[in-house]
Amino acid sequence: MLHKPSFVAILASLASVEVVNAWFRLPCAQPMVQERVDPIIAPGQISQHLHSIHGGSNFGMNVTYNSLRQSTCTSCQVAQDLSNYWTPTLYFKDPVTGQFEKVPNGGLLVYYQNRGTADVANGGKGLKAFPPGFRMITGDPKKRSKIYQEGLGTPAELAERAIKSTCLRYTTNNPSYDFYGFPTTDCEAGLNSRLHMPACWDGVNLDSPDHKSHTAYLSQIDNGSCPPTHPVPLMKLFYEVTWDIQVFSNRWKGKPWPFVWSNSDPTGYGWHGDFFNGWDVGVLQNAIDHCNQTPDQLNGIVQACPYFTIIPATTTQACRAKTTEVPESINGPMAKLPGCNPLQYGPGDATLYSTSNCPI
Repeated sequence: MLHKPSFVAILASLASVEVVNAWFRLPCAQPMVQERVDPIIAPGQISQHLHSIHGGSNFGMNVTYNSLRQSTCTSCQVAQDLSNYWTPTLYFKDPVTGQFEKVPNGGLLVYYQNRGTADVANGGKGLKAFPPGFRMITGDPKKRSKIYQEGLGTPAELAERAIKSTCLRYTTNNPSYDFYGFPTTDCEAGLNSRLHMPACWDGVNLDSPDHKSHTAYLSQIDNGSCPPTHPVPLMKLFYEVTWDIQVFSNRWKGKPWPFVWSNSDPTGYGWHGDFFNGWDVGVLQNAIDHCNQTPDQLNGIVQACPYFTIIPATTTQACRAKTTEVPESINGPMAKLPGCNPLQYGPGDATLYSTSNCPI
């Protein structure tokens, strides 16, 4: 049986390596459910690949803002936030047997960041809370290579730059390092998968046909200004998930990188994330406007904001989705990834297969 790292230990280890200058850090426990459901991309149907889902317990194929607000628990530590956050799931492919095994992780850490020229700290008029029904995504599950020169600042390059991760090695004498795609070495302290969400909104559409066009990135990803087409500035979300890949190290030493994302991705470039707003909007707006004064608030300590009710970590860890809508084997060892996801190495975009056109 694989050892699952302590969520508290993961947070402590992250804090010892690098602290993102955040407005507040929202810890979410280990996934409350892992299944092939994606109510943004595939509402009302089984999704193409497996996700690790955090947040409000009413997550499901047909989730709405109102149904999320009726959740009986959340796996994240602020009671007024019943949003859902999800990403693909990481698997180990045994280089000897070819079998897939799900990799444990220490939970999701969401940074709510007050970034950009519109923030009052930078002389702007202030950031806005996500409106009811708002949802967004970042990244592309089909992507299998890096295309653009970093720093171009085009929408496509910004989207590519938004997905960059860190190989944590601070438990050894080896230096940690950042990378696009997947690393090439063991990450003894964890594979820290990271992504930036867009922080600019068109002010009209809660979603869009591609689930991206109603939003835009800040001009510098982590700071800068919103484009004229998307003039409403939002809090910027930044996700971190630390995967405990080291538990497999004795099974692949000296062999090529053996981990893959659940969306048929052995390259790492197809890492992506989704957000479906379930906040009490008034509470979030009050927090944005007023919880930016004290040293603890400015240092990202979520407990320092009096508008929030903090849920103990032991309680969030017990939260589970109201129902599992796609019961299937997901842990492994197993011969193939959940759904129809034959590994696709690129460098061109992958094909996302369904069960009706599955080649395996």
